[in-house]
Amino acid sequence: MRSMTGYGRATAVIGEYSLAVQVSSVNRRTLDLTVSLPKDWESLESAVSEQARRFATRGKVHVAMELATAATVDEIAWDEPAVAAALAKLAALAAGQGIGFRPTPELLWQIANSRRKPAGLPEADAARPEVLGALEAALHGFSVMRAKEGEALLIDFLARIGTLRRLVEAVANRAPQVTPAYREILFRRLREAGLDLDLDDDRVLREIALFADRCDISEEITRFRSHLDQFAALLKSEGEIGRKAEFILQELSREAHTMGSKANDLSISRHVIELKNELERVKEQIANVE
Repeated sequence: MRSMTGYGRATAVIGEYSLAVQVSSVNRRTLDLTVSLPKDWESLESAVSEQARRFATRGKVHVAMELATAATVDEIAWDEPAVAAALAKLAALAAGQGIGFRPTPELLWQIANSRRKPAGLPEADAARPEVLGALEAALHGFSVMRAKEGEALLIDFLARIGTLRRLVEAVANRAPQVTPAYREILFRRLREAGLDLDLDDDRVLREIALFADRCDISEEITRFRSHLDQFAALLKSEGEIGRKAEFILQELSREAHTMGSKANDLSISRHVIELKNELERVKEQIANVE
C-alpha cells in the first residue's frame, strides 16, 4: 500500500550548473502530473513525464527542476569591460552631482555579478542522462516516503477492520432475538387490549411471519462479511488500491444502511450507527491511498 502524499529530492551537476529535482504529491482521485523544466529543456518533458508515471498512478504529482550556477569564484567568467563601463558611468553621474565616488567591494561585487558572462547551458539531448538520472533518484525517495506512509495507513485500516468485524458480529448475534422479542410484545399488547386470541391463531402467526420477513437481515450480514473480507484482501494486494477500495466501501455502507432500516431493533440500530461511523472514518483515510 502506498500513500498519495510524498516528497523526493535529488541534485546533479551538469557542466557549470547545479540541477535540483523535486517531486511532490498530494491527494487526487486520478493522476494529475505537472512538469516544470528550464525553458531550453522543454523537449525532455515527455521523457520526464513517462518516467514519473512509473512511480505514481494517482495523486496530484509535481516534478520541478531548477538550475543554479555551480561554478566557483575562480571559475566565474566576468565581463570585465562591461563592469568597467558601468563603474565609469556611475563615477560620471556622481561627479555631475558633486558627489565623491569611491566604489565599495559590495558595489563592485553587485555590478560584477550583474555583468557576468552567461555560462553555456548544455543542450537538452546532451543533458538527458544526468537529468533523468537525478529524476530517478528523486522519484526513488518519493516512492520510499509514499510506501512508509502507506504502511502506517495499513496498520490503521487493519485495526478498523477488526472493529467492523466485532460490530457486525454483534448485529448477527442480536438478529435472531428480534422476532421472538416482537412476539412477546405482540402477545402482551393483545392481552392488555383484552383480546383473547390463541397463540396459534392464524392472524397472530401471519403478523409474526410478516414481521420476521421484514426484519430479516441475514442476507445483508452475509454480504457485509463478504465485502469486508474482500476489502481486507485488497489492502494487502499489489498495485493500485484506492479506487477499488472506495467501491467496496460504498457496498459496505449500503449493506449497513439496509440493516439499520430493516432491523427494527434498538440494540441493532446502535451497532449499525457505530458501523456507519467507523466506515466514514475508513472512507476518509482511503482517500489518502494510491
